[in-house]
Amino acid sequence: MIPTIDSQIGITVYSTIFDGIGGTIRKNPEDFVVSEIISHKSQKSINDQDGYAVYKLKKKKIDTNHALSDVFKKKGLRLKALGLKDASAVTEQFVCSNNKGKSITDFSTEKYSLQKIGYVKKPLSKKDMIANHFKIKISDCEKRLSEFNEYDKILNFYGYQRFGSKRPVTHLIGKAILQHNFKKALDLILSFTSPYDSKENTEIREKLVDKSNLKQYFDQVPVQMDIERMVMREMIEHDDEQKAIRIVPLKLRRFYIQAYQSFIFNHSLSMAFSDGENLFEPQEGDVCYDENGNIGKYVNGLNQFLALPFVGYSYYKKTRFDYQISKILKNEEITPKEFFIKDMQEVSSEGGFRQAAIKCSDFSSYDDVVEFSLSRGSFATVLLREIMKPQDPISAGF
Repeated sequence: MIPTIDSQIGITVYSTIFDGIGGTIRKNPEDFVVSEIISHKSQKSINDQDGYAVYKLKKKKIDTNHALSDVFKKKGLRLKALGLKDASAVTEQFVCSNNKGKSITDFSTEKYSLQKIGYVKKPLSKKDMIANHFKIKISDCEKRLSEFNEYDKILNFYGYQRFGSKRPVTHLIGKAILQHNFKKALDLILSFTSPYDSKENTEIREKLVDKSNLKQYFDQVPVQMDIERMVMREMIEHDDEQKAIRIVPLKLRRFYIQAYQSFIFNHSLSMAFSDGENLFEPQEGDVCYDENGNIGKYVNGLNQFLALPFVGYSYYKKTRFDYQISKILKNEEITPKEFFIKDMQEVSSEGGFRQAAIKCSDFSSYDDVVEFSLSRGSFATVLLREIMKPQDPISAGF
């Protein structure tokens, strides 16, 4: 049986026949270890000469953005990450300076450490990071982990984090913005509740359903709810929903749109799988990625990976998946051209493509520990979902 939260984010199938071992992840940060892998070419480009400084950031109990903000606050050094890592894990990643003239020696705090490993002639970017390696302990599970061998048959869904995890609302906000319904977008930011949220947060959100309460309850909204406080302040001052949404940082507003695109992608992938489409082997007429991440049409004999459209205003209809995607868009009452947003052009998205199946390598397991590497952009929780088949993913640590 598919958990309710999976269906809410567009995942309505399992692609493996394995029964699932249950259990829990992330009981401790040390149970979930992630290490970035950069390309061989990028690794070789790091040298001892002058240039842009490259560091290894090791951290736990703090996410990437907060760690790098703290480095800037304490050392005045602005660093850019190749990928984002959350707080509930032990992580190791590459970060790079965008300024040739400034670097620091090794530095550490209680939650993170920074080690300079060399310099590069041009700053590293997210394209240099090709994969992540995971080592994960599954607590309180059935002792059948070694029986799982379907790691090459897992669909490349967007994971729970993309949608807000405990509060799966980001895609709904994105849809409201696409439909120019800024009142609804504001209501969702302030008042959307989830059974997984804390009692205190739920109580304050229920009070914010009535917009006449915003001024009265502003001081009761926790500082961690910074986006909520931001839009509340704007509404109190101007009483304009569109202005209030515009006050949300651009990166986050774009993320809302991307989350809705991710929901459509998940739904499309689920429906295509249910309809019996082969999503693990490309065929004539398919759009594919090659081993270097270049996209093109299927060529017999090449090592290619099937891709599905990631819907935007430049949606490419000529794939075997247009039947499913068009049906979903019709039910959602959305058209591809609506991803160009006249009222908020800066968050418009042309779309693109995404690999249909997870590319997993170096898979191994022993006792209650599993290790594997996933290409950039794939979610470890999606692979773990197939191994564990959790009845309640959020309670299981997802």
